[in-house]
Amino acid sequence: MAGSGLVFVGYVLLHMYGNLKTLAGEEAFNTYAHHLRTFGEPILPYEGLLWIVRVVLIVAVIGHVYAAFALWSRAGTARRTKYAAAKTAMRTAWMRWGGVFLILFIVWHLLHFTIMKISVNPDAQGPDIENNPYQLVVASFQVRWMTLIYLLALGALGLHLAHGVFSAQQTLGLTGTPAKYRRAKATGNAVAALVVVGFAIPPLAILFGLIK
Repeated sequence: MAGSGLVFVGYVLLHMYGNLKTLAGEEAFNTYAHHLRTFGEPILPYEGLLWIVRVVLIVAVIGHVYAAFALWSRAGTARRTKYAAAKTAMRTAWMRWGGVFLILFIVWHLLHFTIMKISVNPDAQGPDIENNPYQLVVASFQVRWMTLIYLLALGALGLHLAHGVFSAQQTLGLTGTPAKYRRAKATGNAVAALVVVGFAIPPLAILFGLIK
């Protein structure tokens, strides 16, 4: 659980950096998107790096989900009474069901921006949008319900990261003293805040007309 989770933390930080390229304009963002597919050529084939990343992420997803269900089953077997602490029970339930929500969002996100590449904006349709990553992103987040779904997913991701980053450090033995425990909690909260704010800036800037 900890190992696969850290893979995702690294990925979302890199993905956040890429999304912030929208602030630099159409040419910068589309150049970045193009280089993701050509990075490593000619040593790697076209989209070679992307496929390596995809395979690593798929393996990490399988490992993370397997670990989640294994821990869920183990907790249910070991505990015959309800949690005494409501806060702990709420956090555990959120990590489980928040994770399920994130998986569903990721499927939708991939279908929208990677696989189908179809704009949800009725005022911006057609191959010109589908073949232009920057225009697809801008057209999509001009739609309020699309931005709302994205922000809700960011909220879920932030809560998941805050607890997950802390728990990963705990699993790796980095919380052995009160000072280290507080540092681990602060690190989890800082990573979550950075990711949520970093991912939220582009869609909000688009929605409010700062990016067109």
